Amino acid sequence: MQTHDDRAVKVLNSLIETTMDSAHGYRSAAEGADNPEFKTMFSERAGKREELCRRLQQEVRTFGGEPEDDQSLMGRIHNKFAEMRGDVMGRDDKGVIDEVERGEDVIKAKFEKAAQDADLPEPARQLVATAYTEVKADHDTISQLKHRMN
Repeated sequence: MQTHDDRAVKVLNSLIETTMDSAHGYRSAAEGADNPEFKTMFSERAGKREELCRRLQQEVRTFGGEPEDDQSLMGRIHNKFAEMRGDVMGRDDKGVIDEVERGEDVIKAKFEKAAQDADLPEPARQLVATAYTEVKADHDTISQLKHRMN
């Protein structure tokens, strides 16, 4: 039988993997962007996501779990695919922004679902809800940027 603590560890570890995917994606975007403002923004966002990973990992430990410390398999595959596609088709800021927005859609949906998980213990749900607010704000900024570029 799964306890609330087990549920919290499972959900939080899934969020950690996705957040690591996001941090890696932002690092790649910073490397691929031409515009210095985008490079700076993406580097800052990568740092924010890495900090969020640390907060989530600490929360996993409070439930007696072992926190994830690597990206998801799907995240690694996606990042490799995006890198190869950029190598073949070339990179431009619009393409980089499009790719970042795809990643933001994924992380936003995952945090939104977790924030609504009534089976999460209250401390975990509070952390996830706070993180969701941050993730959604980042998502909305990238989405607006993408629409301005189109």
